[in-house]
Amino acid sequence: MTAGFLMLPMIVDFIYKEGDWSIFLISAVITAVSGGGLMLVGKGAKGLRHREGFAIVSFGWTLIGIAGALPFVLSGVIPSFTDAVFESISGFTTTGSTIMTNIEAVCEAHHGMIFWRALIQWLGGMGIVVFALAILPLLGVGGMQLFRAESPGPSTEKLTPRIKETARLLWVVYLLITIAEVIMLMAVGRLGLFDSICHSFTTMATGGFSTLDSSVGGFGSAAVEWIIILFMFIAGVNFSLHYLAVSGKPQRYWQDDEFRFYLKMLVVSSALIIAVLIPSGFFSNISDAVRGSVFQVVSICTTTGYGSSDYMLWPPFTHAILLFLMGIGGCAGSTGGGIKMMRVLLILKHGHVEMKKLLHPRAVYSIWFNKRSIPQSLMTNVLGFFLLFMLVFVTGILVLTLTGNDMVTAVGATAATLGNIGPGLGMVGPTCNFAFMSGGEKWFLTFLMLVGRLEIYTFLILLLPATWRRM
Repeated sequence: MTAGFLMLPMIVDFIYKEGDWSIFLISAVITAVSGGGLMLVGKGAKGLRHREGFAIVSFGWTLIGIAGALPFVLSGVIPSFTDAVFESISGFTTTGSTIMTNIEAVCEAHHGMIFWRALIQWLGGMGIVVFALAILPLLGVGGMQLFRAESPGPSTEKLTPRIKETARLLWVVYLLITIAEVIMLMAVGRLGLFDSICHSFTTMATGGFSTLDSSVGGFGSAAVEWIIILFMFIAGVNFSLHYLAVSGKPQRYWQDDEFRFYLKMLVVSSALIIAVLIPSGFFSNISDAVRGSVFQVVSICTTTGYGSSDYMLWPPFTHAILLFLMGIGGCAGSTGGGIKMMRVLLILKHGHVEMKKLLHPRAVYSIWFNKRSIPQSLMTNVLGFFLLFMLVFVTGILVLTLTGNDMVTAVGATAATLGNIGPGLGMVGPTCNFAFMSGGEKWFLTFLMLVGRLEIYTFLILLLPATWRRM
């Protein structure tokens, strides 16, 4: 599958006549041969249990990330294998952290490579594994275990009885919204077709890779920023709600508890930052302050990671809000990373119930979500996920401080990679990148990207000895 998609940047290279087509062809052949060999190995499988599903997802994302690095290494655009894998997995996991400098110069000589960089984010947005469900019957194995392992969020709602059809429907909605953004960006007149496609890919994936070193702010267009704000917001919403809206049920947006919480979180966070920025004089007028605040709040909260200005120059209070949003992320079932709005909302509801129990110990309370009582098993899963997320987060900070990074950079880099955000704080802020870090630090952060993208449990469960015992 990855080999097939490598044909697209090869076509782009033919259009621009830059001579990288052979690199994409060689990469496609290597990937196809490797993938074909793995398919032959798995063809005799008779069943797929949960642990096999988790293993296929985790190892699959890792191998796809390595395959995606081949064009970068073979072309010399990113000569270091470590850097190329970092960039590729950052793309597929829709993290958006980069080691590339002078991206505009690379784009002038290697349009195909920049297109591939955006494409891998778009593919990773909805999920390479979910997309692959359409061809899993070739292996003779089922798909529900994979969908549960890869699907972003604490629950998976099947839109149709067949999991393969569900995956196809989600991808159709994803493609249609992407096309709509391309058309709107083109209509503004500030972006050409190439830039519009690349930014639509990375917006809908909530990935944040740009064709400019200065990100979206480099276009200097308020209209472009508002359009991207709109589509970042859309990408941060559960895609099953988009499908239901397209099917004639737009009321389901407001009926959804998580969507309302998501909207309120963005509005309140934006208002707080606007209230701080306007008197600070950072922006020359109120409209720029409003747009800059809303853009950065939506970009960080949806874990897209685009930049319209250097928020490291903003007052410290705004950094605290943005760091808080980095951890939360988008809605469950969206392309965003982080803990997810649904989990945060359930934790808050759980805390509220526990406080009421202190006042009325004999009373029986239930946690309700979308007019349904939440089972204790799901609540336990949510609390366990939050605990694991925080443990990994703290471990990441400790590791990066041990390697010599200052606390702000360590916190920012861990939040940026584990939450699949892209830019962080300190030395990895919106105007910086991860190129200065050592090889060991980059491999560790790559690991955090995978752990964050695969929802903690999926990846870490493979480290348990009990997972590999015969049953």
